[in-house]
This record gives sequence, C-alpha cells and structure tokens, in this order.
Amino acid sequence: MFANLKEQPVDKILSLVKAYREDPRDGKIDLGVGVYKNAEGVTPIMGAVKRAEKQLWELESSKSYVALAGDPAFSTAMINLVLGNSVAHDNIASIATPGGTGAIRQAFELIQMANPDARVFVSNPTWPNHVSMLNYLGMTHVAYRYFDNETRGVDFDGMMEDLRGVKAGDIVLLHGCCHNPTGANLNLAEWQIVLDLLNKTGAIPMIDIAYQGFGDGLVEDAAAVRLIASSVPECLVAASCSKNFGIYRERTGILMAVSADGSQRGRNQESLAFLNRQNFSFPPDHGARLVTMVLSDPDLRADWVKELEDVRLGMLGLREQLAGELQRLSGSDRFGFLAQHRGMFSRLGTTPEMVERLRAEHGIYMVGDSRMNIAGLNAQSVPILAQAIIDVGV
Repeated sequence: MFANLKEQPVDKILSLVKAYREDPRDGKIDLGVGVYKNAEGVTPIMGAVKRAEKQLWELESSKSYVALAGDPAFSTAMINLVLGNSVAHDNIASIATPGGTGAIRQAFELIQMANPDARVFVSNPTWPNHVSMLNYLGMTHVAYRYFDNETRGVDFDGMMEDLRGVKAGDIVLLHGCCHNPTGANLNLAEWQIVLDLLNKTGAIPMIDIAYQGFGDGLVEDAAAVRLIASSVPECLVAASCSKNFGIYRERTGILMAVSADGSQRGRNQESLAFLNRQNFSFPPDHGARLVTMVLSDPDLRADWVKELEDVRLGMLGLREQLAGELQRLSGSDRFGFLAQHRGMFSRLGTTPEMVERLRAEHGIYMVGDSRMNIAGLNAQSVPILAQAIIDVGV
C-alpha cells in the first residue's frame, strides 16, 4: 500500500524554515513564517493568557470530552468578539475547530454538503492553504484579481470585474482584515460595493478573519465582517485565535454559519456538529477555554486588549520605519505602500529572482512571491532589510 503513495508538493513556507535554520550566517533575517515575534525575536505568551492558564490549572477538575461543537461559552465569547451585536445570536450556528485552518476546512466541507456544484471564488493571491484544501476536496475554484503589482494596492476594478461572473449559490471567499499574503485591504466603501454585488447576484460570502486586532484595532478590524454578516441572507465566518491571542500551538478557531433568521439554525448546527464528528470528533479545548476566560474576565480582557494594542502599534511602527528608510535610500515614495498595508504581511511585488538574491546575498528569507512577515523585523533589522532591498534593485 505505502509503495503507492506519491511525493507531495513541497510547502514553500515550511521549506523556508528548514533553509533558514541551516543557514550558518550571522545577521540572517527570517521574514517567512507567519508568527509574531517581539523585538528580541521571541514569540511570547501573552500575560493575560499566562494568568488565565494559571487559573485554569488551579480550577480545572476534569479532562473529559466537551461537546461536539465545543464549549458553548467559547462560541458566545467569540461571536461577541467577531460579530458583536450586528447579527441576532439566535441566527448563528457555530463550532470550535482546530485553529482557523480547521474552521476553513469545515466551511469548505459544509459548502460541499449543501451544494456540491458551488464554485468558490478566491482572491489572487490568497493564503496558499485555501487553494490547497479546495484542490484536495475536489472543489471548483475560480481566482479573482486582487493585488496590483504596480501600485502594491488592491486592484479593485479588476476584482469587481471578475466577481461579476459569480452566480447564485457561488461562494466568494474574502479576507476580513489584514489580507494574507499582501497586506492590502479594502476600505469600507469598497466593502459596500462588494456587498451590493453579493446581494444582487445571490452569491454567498465566506469570510476568513485570522488577524483581528492586528490592523486598525479590534472593533475596526471587525467592521467589514459585521457589515457583511448583517446584510446578506447567509454567510460563513471562520476565525482564528492563533495570532491575536498568541496561542499558535493550541489550535483554536471557530466557524460560524449565519442565516437570515433562527429557523435554519438548528439544521446548520446539526450539520456542523456532524462534520466535527467525522473529522476529529471533539475539538481541542485548552486554548478555547483560555480564550473564553480572557474574554469573560474584565481584568484579563483589559490586559489582553492592551497587550494586543501594543503588538499592533509595534507592527505599525516597523512599517513606518521601513517605509521611511526606503524613502531615504531610494529618494522616492515608491515604498510608501508598506506604511499603508495592515497586519503581519506585506507583498513587495517583486520577482522570485529578486527574492532569491535577497536570500543568497543578504541572508533575508521571505516567500518567493515576495510576501514578508513584518512581525519578523525589529528596529535594528529594518535598516539592514531596507539596504538589501535597494542593493538587489527591487
């Protein structure tokens, strides 16, 4: 049997990790994997999470299974965080999942159950795992234009032209904030235009929000998701706690299915629970319980909000520093987009050959499409990166 297995495609991001670790050079810079690092290059455990973990250790009395859909308190806390009061909670079915990836996978499988002929429209580019999972499931997907390599902003005209090809029942996958991998985002006026098209065509939005709080703030980053969810007959929302709670290895996420009224909620909930049962039975609970504690305890929540805001402002500061350094070195404003992008990532919009030169000549590691993790920088490495970008001729 095993002899029939085929070699799998190399994961470009994970292969970078191996290459970086094996590089003996001092001063090398890792801008590949999407993990937040502080100025010391460490991915810290947030103080509020650490305090919640200590409380949980003292109070937890059982490691028995939770419900198939996860702890209801986790769902309530996350629905409040992501959707607020924009949608009646009686209209929302939800399940806890192993990370945002698990939420995306369950969303795709739910779509496949409900409408095997549905096409999924995905931005070009998008998070590579979106397309990888769709291919694995044998689902039809269609790319729509998103990033303009010349302006390094959103190609909104191209996006809308491509989305005019959607029809009723098609799925439009959208990034709720902090677009991965580009860092370029729609403004609320553009979101309204997308919303109008969705309602006109009958296409169904699926929103991936993995970086709430990393862009313009917790509430601001949720504004587009709340606008869409409150204004369409039905939608799917997949959220991750990996980044904004710093619990990457705990695999904590949630999938929400929002319907126009409460009459469909029961069937939606049954279907979501069924999918959990088929794929992994009960979802992980440790990270979900920590998130619930942080969001439910006023003191822990206040500490978490402050920590998250410090992270957000730190990344904005690095963006502004890098854009300023590149302006000084290049004598032009052509890198100003770096300060305008939001979240952990920006796409330089250069060639794989230039990216390879950055690695070979300067020890700077980023994904071949020129996506770089801003959170992998610090105040000392920004000038090094800026000089390398200029030296290779980006």
